Amino acid sequence: MNNSCDLLITDASVVVPKVGVIETSIMVEDGRVKALTNSAGNISASRKINANGKYVLPGAIDPHVHYGVYTPIDEAARTESRSAAVGGITTMIRMLRLYDDNSYHNNIAKQLQASMGSHYIDYSIHASILRPDQVKDIPYLKDLGVNSLKIYMNLGADLNHIYMDLEPGTHGIRDREVDMTDELLSSIVREGSKAHSTILIHAESPAMCSEHMRAGKEKGLSGLKAWSDCRPPASEAQSIAKVSDLGRKFGGANLYFVHIGSTAALDAILKEKEKGRSNYYIETCPHYLTHTTEFGSITGKVVPPIRSKSDLQSMWSALRNGIVDTIGTDHVANRLDIKKGKGDDIWSALAGFPGIATMLPVLLSYGVNQNRISIERVAEVTSYNTARIFGMYPKKGTIQEGSDADLTIVDLGLEQKVTPELLQSYSDYTIYDGWKMQGWPVMTIVRGRVVMENGKVDGSMLGHGEFIRRPASSSQ
Repeated sequence: MNNSCDLLITDASVVVPKVGVIETSIMVEDGRVKALTNSAGNISASRKINANGKYVLPGAIDPHVHYGVYTPIDEAARTESRSAAVGGITTMIRMLRLYDDNSYHNNIAKQLQASMGSHYIDYSIHASILRPDQVKDIPYLKDLGVNSLKIYMNLGADLNHIYMDLEPGTHGIRDREVDMTDELLSSIVREGSKAHSTILIHAESPAMCSEHMRAGKEKGLSGLKAWSDCRPPASEAQSIAKVSDLGRKFGGANLYFVHIGSTAALDAILKEKEKGRSNYYIETCPHYLTHTTEFGSITGKVVPPIRSKSDLQSMWSALRNGIVDTIGTDHVANRLDIKKGKGDDIWSALAGFPGIATMLPVLLSYGVNQNRISIERVAEVTSYNTARIFGMYPKKGTIQEGSDADLTIVDLGLEQKVTPELLQSYSDYTIYDGWKMQGWPVMTIVRGRVVMENGKVDGSMLGHGEFIRRPASSSQ
């Protein structure tokens, strides 16, 4: 090993998943980790960064992001990847929803083209399968490097309305109706299993939710407690059992349950996991760790809903004890006037809110600094596990020789008050507005380039982000 590199990070507490915290220096060359070394004194580098003893995490990966829905992807990528960089995220995975022109063959190339040159950080895609004629696209998507599929089990009955991603360069709202029939559900799991794709599941029963919501409206109920009661955890448990039966039927399905926030849903997944014959993964979101139905604003409307204090504690316990595999934000890049709808009430407001920039601060402030979880656990659920599940490891998800130099330097002592301006998203609100959090990313490095430093995103790094094909080899 010669004693020169492009970037040298010294005096660092490096969090290496499954190894521990190492006091060392990091050498970076050509966008990759060249070496970890304890002999930094005689190394020449184009740039040297003294981490001053701060923790250096493997770059955080957000596997659950909605952008390109309320603004076209060529605009949304700029704002939301910028917000991601503020939050220490180095890779974001988009939930792509296309419906018109029938197949992904006709649509996805335009989305990929418009994404190029528009991201500050690296990015990838999950493909939502919304209609029967998209099922045949699964092998084609895999060839493109899109090896994960999204199933919306919550769409059906009279709850079948969903917003699609916009055509690049267009504005407005593109809403469609989707009916996730048993036949369509079965065909997606069958073909997804054949392709060894990861199948992301939004598990809610639309029939059960519709019945409860109709009754809630008739009773004049309102607020987040009513919203939670009308989309009960039992509907999640029912759907989890249903799709798990299919996973076993087709053998070895990779079932990834998104946005799990209730004890009942957790228990249902663990019950199915004990039966075997499928791989199970559990994602939770920061809002299920910080908010309950007592939150007094409809900005907290989301599906599945924010739950009770008891559920919140269950999620922290599951996170601490290794039951939860990943953290995804379910980030929705909308604005307050869109969110509130026409009636400014729980029934007309839209579900979803921004959250990509506050994922790490939530885990650091309420997790590490309050002794709920360790810094090593943060690295596992925000990077290592995510990279392994979605076919990016060891290119992403760790800090070792040959891996991409995706690095997030965090300051556990830094306290900041959350504001929309601080987070730099297209969204003009946050459910954390006014909250003081201690523990923030102070530097975001993507493939060896500093994209964010002390809250400021380097505008010249726009376009640095690359599309990550999955599965991705370390030699890609």
